[in-house]
Amino acid sequence: MRAAAATALVSWGNAWLTGHVGLDEAVDAVEENAGPQILGGEPAEVTLRRGLGDLRVGGMTALRLALPEPGDPLGLAGPPPLNRAAIEAGAAVVAALGDRAIGLVPAEDRRGSSYVGVRWAAHDASPGLPDVPSLADADRQLTLAMRDATEALLTVDDFAGVPPEIADALVDLRDPERGGHPLAPGYPPRAHRVAALAGRLSLVVELARQMDDRGLGADQMRRRTEALRLLDRAVRRALVAACNSAFDTVP
Repeated sequence: MRAAAATALVSWGNAWLTGHVGLDEAVDAVEENAGPQILGGEPAEVTLRRGLGDLRVGGMTALRLALPEPGDPLGLAGPPPLNRAAIEAGAAVVAALGDRAIGLVPAEDRRGSSYVGVRWAAHDASPGLPDVPSLADADRQLTLAMRDATEALLTVDDFAGVPPEIADALVDLRDPERGGHPLAPGYPPRAHRVAALAGRLSLVVELARQMDDRGLGADQMRRRTEALRLLDRAVRRALVAACNSAFDTVP
């Protein structure tokens, strides 16, 4: 939920900043994806609509996605307190405001028995650009990782050793149009394609990690684990590159 909320906020927030949608449309899309959104904590909490408006008045020019994990602070440039909070959450959004930046880290927001939303905690962030791949590089790495993972998952006994839902997901990858366009308007066509493929591959990773190890030799288990690790890494990089490409000059 946190990664999905961060992806939606960056995608639709950048569509708003580039003039492709209005603020109301952007906020509605984000909250449709991940529920009600609040910035800050009591007593200074504000709605997402008010928070984004305030950031824009303060000079916000872009939103960047971070999908870090231990040992890989993908999309982050520090400082350490932000990195630690974002790694624990598994996601963050960095708002660029000229010579400064603000990191927004999501957490589940529950109130009562039915209200479930997202609360964004603000942290100081480094204004420097993080070390993330270009969209073209992320696209190539995703394709390679997908090929290696598919081979590793099918070496047991072709599709016979793979649960039907994973086999179906792997077959679906052959259709480049399947999965739609998860990004907001204004993104390059390649970004839409890469984000859609990454989203479908993340499901493959999730399902494959639940596969039974019975009948696998030690080498097969090692190959599968490593292939899934590399695929997960490529998926995260692809999503970050796609979401952060709103201001790219090359489509």
